[in-house]
Amino acid sequence: METRQQGFLDSEPLREADEDLASEVNLNVSMTEEEREEILQELAKLEEEIGTLRQVLSSKEKQHAELKQKLGLTPLNELKNNFSRGWHDMQSTVAYKKTSETLSTAGQRTSAAFSTLGSAITRKFGDMRNSPSFRSFEEKVETTVSNIKTKVGGTGSGGSFEDVLSSAAHASSQDTPTNNLMDSSGRQC
Repeated sequence: METRQQGFLDSEPLREADEDLASEVNLNVSMTEEEREEILQELAKLEEEIGTLRQVLSSKEKQHAELKQKLGLTPLNELKNNFSRGWHDMQSTVAYKKTSETLSTAGQRTSAAFSTLGSAITRKFGDMRNSPSFRSFEEKVETTVSNIKTKVGGTGSGGSFEDVLSSAAHASSQDTPTNNLMDSSGRQC
């Protein structure tokens, strides 16, 4: 047999046999043989009742499943119902209602802010367009465009932008200087 040192810190863990031996010693010291027999009988009765309850529960679960099948309740339908019920319950909570109200108010305020910002921008553009500097710039652009039309098209009459461009291209191709440049002595460069 193996001898073990018993000390404050054992290097080997307790084995199952050691635990059983310790519990038997404790039981044998504190209770009589009659008490032990009573406890064992009570334990046997409890185990028998647990087995019976398991059989009853199994029978009830089968009956439950059969009734659900007759009603057409599938696990998927139950999942949908549970989800719908959970969603409804969540929507009825105070926290959800407060959050919803807060987000709604924030959305309304944001919408109002964007509306105000849009109005302010529109007003600023209107003010800018009516300003003397913008009018002066607009007049200069109109004068420049009409001068270009007059020079390119020959007449001051309007026309489409494409007409102006094509007549400008035609005029510039006719006015292109030749590559034969002469210096002052009459020779080509």
